[in-house]
Amino acid sequence: MPKRILQGVVVSDKQDKTVVVKVERRYTHPLLKKTVRRSKNYHAHDENKNFKIGDIVSIEETKPISKLKRWTVLQAPAKA
Repeated sequence: MPKRILQGVVVSDKQDKTVVVKVERRYTHPLLKKTVRRSKNYHAHDENKNFKIGDIVSIEETKPISKLKRWTVLQAPAKA
């Protein structure tokens, strides 16, 4: 089974070797037929502490690293 890859914005880098990434998804509401935006925060492992608040990054699903971390940062496709 392939690993999921998501793209989002770093919203916190205060923890050691961890960044919090906000991933936003859009979908059409089944009843209202409007486009709705939902966001979720993911804790991702950043071994070298390369990423700062505002960076756009890709994260990949991995085995559990800690209580909240199940993702690692792949790379930064663009700077915000």
